[in-house]
Amino acid sequence: MTRVALVEDDPLIRAGVAAVLSAEPDLDVVGLAADGDEAVGVVTAARPDVLVMDLRMPRLDGVTATRAVCALPDAPPVLVLTTFEGDPDVLLALRAGASGYLLKRNVGDLARAVRQLAAGETWLDPAVAGQVLAALAALPVPGSPDAVVARLTGREREVLALLAQGLSNAELAQRLYVGVGTIKTHVSRILFKTGCRDRAQATALAFTSGLVVVR
Repeated sequence: MTRVALVEDDPLIRAGVAAVLSAEPDLDVVGLAADGDEAVGVVTAARPDVLVMDLRMPRLDGVTATRAVCALPDAPPVLVLTTFEGDPDVLLALRAGASGYLLKRNVGDLARAVRQLAAGETWLDPAVAGQVLAALAALPVPGSPDAVVARLTGREREVLALLAQGLSNAELAQRLYVGVGTIKTHVSRILFKTGCRDRAQATALAFTSGLVVVR
């Protein structure tokens, strides 16, 4: 079972999202929070494998709450939910450590997105992935992205470039004709060498360094 916690201020939406998750036989909703102030507490108490976080909340917004959660030891991956396609806080949430985002209107993809994050991968809502990645590529990052990518071997750069295109570990293995275990090793080394927290940050690095170009 994958343990999931949810942070959402609207009680009706919170109940609806929780119901969607609970309907899946492999997902267990272990914690609910009504706002960003409660996010750290629910993670500490429930120890979820994935945290689903609304972006627009009173008192403490989703970006600040995401940053606080990601600073915890053994923090779970965070999937942020947003209503608006052009929500600028999506970019801020990804840079704060979120591993993916989903538009609320696409709640039918929620279970799949949670499974992706639980497997150590990322989820970028297909409806707006292109514009979000383009915006990420335009943002400055600490240090020199080129120098960071230069630490990688040729094979690792190849894996990073494909990873940034949204391929899963299984798809990467198929594309490169290797086992999934080999891909996991490459991804682990990429994250270690670049200092990226997860695949979402590695994806941002691939674009900011010019390794992958938005067309």
